[in-house]
Amino acid sequence: MEILKNLILALHIIGVVALLGGVIYQITPMREGKGRILPAMMHGAWTMLVTGIILVGLQYPLGNDVNNVKITVKLVVLIAIIVIALVNRKHEAVAGWVLPTIGGLTVLNLVLATVWR
Repeated sequence: MEILKNLILALHIIGVVALLGGVIYQITPMREGKGRILPAMMHGAWTMLVTGIILVGLQYPLGNDVNNVKITVKLVVLIAIIVIALVNRKHEAVAGWVLPTIGGLTVLNLVLATVWR
């Protein structure tokens, strides 16, 4: 069961990398007003959501305590990321606030995951 948890955690991290990597990749086009939501960013966000839910579900059979407040805050942040990305994914060039907001919320989610115990 521990191996399964670690594999799901690896997929979760890959989702974070896809989302944040897409934002970082868009820095130059964003400065030129041509930034957009990449498919990899959407896939990363959905991967984070699905694997995050699975990871929380795996904590109970493993006998680990779950900080439900932390998980709820992380879920709300991720839902905000997904909503912003979904609303703007069809635009040829997104507004100047979209990519920095997605990047900032992703970093916030990382900080919550690592600092909040």
